[in-house]
Amino acid sequence: MNYFTPSEIVEIAKEKGVEKANSSPKKLLVLSFLGGMYIALGFLAYVRVAGTMPAEWGSFSSFLGACVFPIGLIAVLLEGGELITGNMMVMPIALARKAITPKGLIYNWALVTLGNLLGAVATAYFFGHVVGLTEGVFLEKTIAIATAKVSQDFSPSLVSGVGCNIFVCMGVWLCFGAKDFTGKILGIWFPVMVFVAIGFQHVVANMFIVPAALFSGASALTWGQFWMSCIPVYIGNVIGGGVMLGLLYHIAYPVQVKG
Repeated sequence: MNYFTPSEIVEIAKEKGVEKANSSPKKLLVLSFLGGMYIALGFLAYVRVAGTMPAEWGSFSSFLGACVFPIGLIAVLLEGGELITGNMMVMPIALARKAITPKGLIYNWALVTLGNLLGAVATAYFFGHVVGLTEGVFLEKTIAIATAKVSQDFSPSLVSGVGCNIFVCMGVWLCFGAKDFTGKILGIWFPVMVFVAIGFQHVVANMFIVPAALFSGASALTWGQFWMSCIPVYIGNVIGGGVMLGLLYHIAYPVQVKG
């Protein structure tokens, strides 16, 4: 077969979790900075594609933008990077199978979240603001997206975060399941494209688009709104990846006792 079965993928995810829990702080920070940058570049591509589409095109413009967004997760998984939303599935699987400790999970999540934040914000500042790729004729779209993210109430943001990471971790899961590059790319592409087209909230993507709007001088937005909006989305992403996929697959495919 040119793919792994679901029971095999659970074990692959567990081994990935062990590797991540034992990575050095320097490695985690470097790879998570790259992960945040890659996701931000994917969102930047979305803005550049959908940002000046005619209003009459409606949701089709969002669909076209969604088609280019997956390059971020493809780069993370195939080039090498750390992304907190994917780790929200992998680490709980390793923890549930007693391959890592809670300390290892917290250590990974803390450093990867920090690195993703730095990578996403740096991309927003240097490419979005200094180069101006999210400003000029694209500024209206940038501010509109950012305002929608921070204006959503806590509960809808949390549930949106759940939906997002079900799709993101579906892409991670299918990538683990494929044995060749083409299969991995296709496995990542479609789930990520769908979550973006729907409009679910991804905490690392938000770490790019909201700062990009703030760096442009958007008067209606504040850094306080940004930080507060990250909380429900982060929690929702944890539930979507860690519970809805990670723990449920762990239950569905329990550890096989040898002997």
